[in-house]
Formats: sequence, C-alpha cells, structure tokens
Amino acid sequence: MAAGAVAAATALLVLAAAAAAVSGLPAINVTAMVFEEGYAPLFGQDNILRSADGRTVSLLLDRSTGSGFISSSMYQHGFFSASIKLPSDYTAGVVVAFYTSNGDVFEKRHDELDFKFLGNIRGKPWRVQTNVYGNGSVSRGREERYVLPFDPTTEFHRYSILWTAAAVAFYVDDVPVREVRRSPAMSGDFPSKPMSLYATVWDASTWATSGGRHRVNYRYGPFVASFTDLALLGCRADPIRMVAGGASCAADEEALRASDVAVMTVEKQQAMRRFREQNMVYSYCYDTLRYPAALPECDVVESERRRFRDSGHLRFALRRRGPRRSSRGAAARRAVAAARAAAYRAKKQAADRTSW
Repeated sequence: MAAGAVAAATALLVLAAAAAAVSGLPAINVTAMVFEEGYAPLFGQDNILRSADGRTVSLLLDRSTGSGFISSSMYQHGFFSASIKLPSDYTAGVVVAFYTSNGDVFEKRHDELDFKFLGNIRGKPWRVQTNVYGNGSVSRGREERYVLPFDPTTEFHRYSILWTAAAVAFYVDDVPVREVRRSPAMSGDFPSKPMSLYATVWDASTWATSGGRHRVNYRYGPFVASFTDLALLGCRADPIRMVAGGASCAADEEALRASDVAVMTVEKQQAMRRFREQNMVYSYCYDTLRYPAALPECDVVESERRRFRDSGHLRFALRRRGPRRSSRGAAARRAVAAARAAAYRAKKQAADRTSW
C-alpha cells in the first residue's frame, strides 16, 4: 500500500465534524464494508444469517450450536469496529465476543484483544469485559468489566478496538473506555504478532453469569447478536511468513498513529475518566488479592482505587433506573419470544435452501 492507501487510511479514521449527542465527542466516521469484502464464516454456518445487501450479519446460538465469523486476512495493528445489537430478555450464560486473536496460529504464545459481552438473568444488565493478552500471557489476565449506560439490546452501538505499536484503546460508540499504553516493563505481554478479527456467540454456562450459577436457558432462544457497520483498517500480514508488508505497513502505521482516533486528547481523557467512574465494576489494577503489586501498565488513580475492594470489584452496586415490569408484561414477553422463534425457524429453513 502506497501513498494512496495511506491517504485512504487517514480518511477512514477522520472524525466527523459534528459532535456526538451523548458523549460530547466528535463521532468516529468509518467506512463500512460488505461482509464478503473482509470476512468469512468461522463455525455454525447454518446459524449465520446475512441481510440482502450483505452489510448486516446475525449470529445465532441455539441448542445445536453457536456461530461466528472471522476476517479473511490477518493484520499487523489496525482499527477494528462494528455496530452490535445484543440478544434481549433472559441471556444468562450467553457470551457474545468481538475480538482480535492469533490463537489458531500461535497456540501457546497467542496475542488477544477482546470485548466479551456477558449475558445475565432477566432484569440485570449485560456486562462488558475487555482484556489484553500478549505472547500467551493468559496467567496474567488484564480484565476490566463495565455495565453500559444504555440498553445494548434495543439498538445498535459501535464497539471498536484500536491497536498500534504504542497502545491499545477500546471504544464504546465515540468514547474511549480503556487505554493500555505499551511500556518496556510489559515486555512480551503487549500484543505484537499479526491477528485476525473474530465475532462469535456461544454457550459459556460454566462461568459467564454469577460464576456459572445461572446457565443458558434455551427456552428463551434462539439468542441473536447482530453486527453491522463492519470496518477493518490495518496492514495485512503475509499468511505464510506471519509478517507485515515492510515499508508500506510502516507508512500505514504512521498514518494510523497520527489519526484523530488514535490521539488521546484532553477531551477524550476526560470522557474516558467519566465513563470509568460511572460504569466500571471490576479492574485487575485494583485486584490486590490477585496482583499484590500492580502490573506495570496500571495507572492507579487514588480517587478511583478507593471505590474498589481488594478483590478489584466495586464496593457498591451500580443502580440503573429501568422500565417497571408488570405481570401482564410476562405474557407479552412470551408472545414476543414465540414470534422470534417462529421467525428464526423460517429464516433457517430459507438458509437451508441457500448454499454459501
């Protein structure tokens, strides 16, 4: 990729001039792609449904299997983004994941950056977990968990991962919610090898909700996670040699790091601090039972630290004001579930008649 590709990369990440209504930050303006342009089915092919224009993909979890897709290429650094709508109602034990990894290639020293969306019992919110692994450092998990300031099941919201040689940042809509800056002390724990982008939905009954106390209940299925506004930006790696493309990738990396989305302005830092103060419920940086000495990249904020127990969990429950449910609403929810199941069966029958 030469100058034209660098210009395209820069244009792709230019922030729109209008401010986003909720965050007060400029909206991230990305160029979305059709599924076939950058992705392929990974597993559960019969449970992957695509819109007619190929721009929206729904992943289904039912009694038979979950499902997932993968990017067609591996990338050395980049910006990976999608707007996602999560399953509604009772979702205990369900996990929706949007992440980069090279675990299929480097089984014992893999890198990974992930959003994991953890389902819950009815009336309790979805929780979002982010994590960073480098060079197989799974024994040093760097998990953080948040609740979202909106209902992620009623409309699409954008989730993005920015990965450069200097830092990793996770975005929810236009707000950075976490930044991990590379430091020499992190050594190989910072992701450094080419990765693919994955999106999956699966049954994690053994751990996802209350440590496995609440399992997936398939009476509420199928569980549908929908993805749209799919965006991939990065330097493609050679699939055989597992290295990126030399000078052209260096130019792309420079353009990426200089782009507005990668520059952590004061306004972004303030928005990130507000999000974390209002929505973070666990951080490994404050889990002194697990890590008596904080890991090197942790930026321990004293006012923030006081809000957490030694276990890294929040000292008090965050309360969200939601709509009041009535007994009559239960019948309506059952009717919606029945209609959803009927629509799913019709789509699946249609999908069975259409080959990939």
